[in-house]
Amino acid sequence: MNALQLLSYISAVLVLQLVVGVSAGIWHRRVADAATLLDVNAQVPVASSGAWSGWRDFRVASREFEDLGRTQCSFRLEPVDGGALPPFLPGQYLTFSLPVAGSEPGEAVTERTVTRCYSLSDRPESSHYRITVKRVPSPAQRPELPPGASSSHLHDRVQIGDVLRIKAPAGRFFIDLNSDLPVVLVAGGIGVTPMMSMLRWCLAEQPGRTVHLYYGVRRGSEQAFKQTLESLAAAHPNFHLNVVQSDPAPDDLPGHDGQHVGRIDVDLLRRTLPHGRHQFYVCGPPAMMASLVPALGEWGVESGDIHFESFGPASVPSPGTVAPPDAPASNDVAASINVQFRRSGRTLTWSGQDGNLLDFAERQGIAVESGCRSGSCGSCEVRLVSGRVRYASPPDHEVAPGCCLLCVGLPDSALVLEA
Repeated sequence: MNALQLLSYISAVLVLQLVVGVSAGIWHRRVADAATLLDVNAQVPVASSGAWSGWRDFRVASREFEDLGRTQCSFRLEPVDGGALPPFLPGQYLTFSLPVAGSEPGEAVTERTVTRCYSLSDRPESSHYRITVKRVPSPAQRPELPPGASSSHLHDRVQIGDVLRIKAPAGRFFIDLNSDLPVVLVAGGIGVTPMMSMLRWCLAEQPGRTVHLYYGVRRGSEQAFKQTLESLAAAHPNFHLNVVQSDPAPDDLPGHDGQHVGRIDVDLLRRTLPHGRHQFYVCGPPAMMASLVPALGEWGVESGDIHFESFGPASVPSPGTVAPPDAPASNDVAASINVQFRRSGRTLTWSGQDGNLLDFAERQGIAVESGCRSGSCGSCEVRLVSGRVRYASPPDHEVAPGCCLLCVGLPDSALVLEA
């Protein structure tokens, strides 16, 4: 190699190193800049590329009940503008603006708009989205209370051809697209909806990946997607279906309508899962989440392999952590703080007894718009005139500068809120 060739070679190597170094720096900077928008173990952003801004109109193309009790209805949604849909991350949700019937006691029935979030229940498609909504009845212990406003609206009033206003897919609860580790999907009740999205994506895109689904229901008539799940299990040897019934009906057949009786707990998982590392994705009612998620950590599952989402304003302890009986609640850390609601003209003292600022405001009779109550929809976003608000974990909703979310916020100093 002559001197000229040697010089050219050295220059090429230096250029290559520079390009690689700059590219790596850009990648790391993007990950750092998006830290609040990333799943703890995934290198993919919350919002999909091409997601639209604000509201978009979708037409209901079909609706179908998924259970024998006809309490869980799927809605196929197609964009009115006919444009392609951005892909979403399996496990994410859509945000809806719904005009529901509502009134105060003794007043005529009026219409009000509520914001609600519903998980996508199918794998990404370019032509449509699908959600599955469970009807929420009046509480058994309080039959005088009204049933769920948004679920009743969707079940009773929304028909094929109707148009709904929807925000783009969002959320930090989604499957790790870059992993081939065995997946354990744990669903309680309607928590099966994001699991259906994850499951169908895995079977289509990673057919060699092992997937275990543990699906907890009371009885066979309440199981959604029964025929679909059984067909998928028969067609895919790497998919293992475990339906767990807590209160089987007399005509439920063991081994056919359910593989286990009882509740989903760590003991069941330990007895039925093969040895080795798994990634766990858990979604269900508050009681299940509060017991199972910490128990997985106590079992020895690494925190990075535990992903979870509760429906409703559930508080889920961190995996593997159990507070002593006399430990103060986390919201007691900042007690005796003045909170001024400027528009309402009231200044109140935060004592730490409420779970969040929204509960605090409502208990004091201050009306605040709200929706999901879990930091997802942004309905309770208000202007933070002064002070600091902290969150136990970053909300799914991207909070506007100078604002805060009351439903998941706690005061970190004296506050002045435009509410």
